[in-house]
Amino acid sequence: MTSRKIIIEPDPILRKKCEPLEHIDESVRKLMNDMLLTMYAAPGIGLAAIQVGVLKRIVVIDISKEDEKKNPLFLVNPAEVQIKYVNYEGEEKKLEAKGLLATCIQHEIDHLNGILFIDYLSKLKKDMIIKKLIKHKKDIERIVV
Repeated sequence: MTSRKIIIEPDPILRKKCEPLEHIDESVRKLMNDMLLTMYAAPGIGLAAIQVGVLKRIVVIDISKEDEKKNPLFLVNPAEVQIKYVNYEGEEKKLEAKGLLATCIQHEIDHLNGILFIDYLSKLKKDMIIKKLIKHKKDIERIVV
């Protein structure tokens, strides 16, 4: 597994829509493993493939706490509301989520659709955050927005 660089705003790739995958193979599993390692290193609880520069509909999530066993969730081609996706083994699954897990899933699906968390903020707050990110871009190696 290889940790990848996380792309941050205002990179235009984050505004692109991701394409669904036709099948799960070893290269897709390697990408999912790399994404998981990258997410843990960030540290974060969710990461979309677009955040590492890959325009595919893939999300990794792990909301386990530090003192708990890791429990990663791999979502390929997730849908809205009731989540329908293809798992790590290529099996079609459905998931109904609530609370933090539901919030995390929606956040990562937003990334797949080119929508960032800051898009839900007022223009003033959004502009302030983007200015800070641009100003500190050289100092920031990773940030999950």
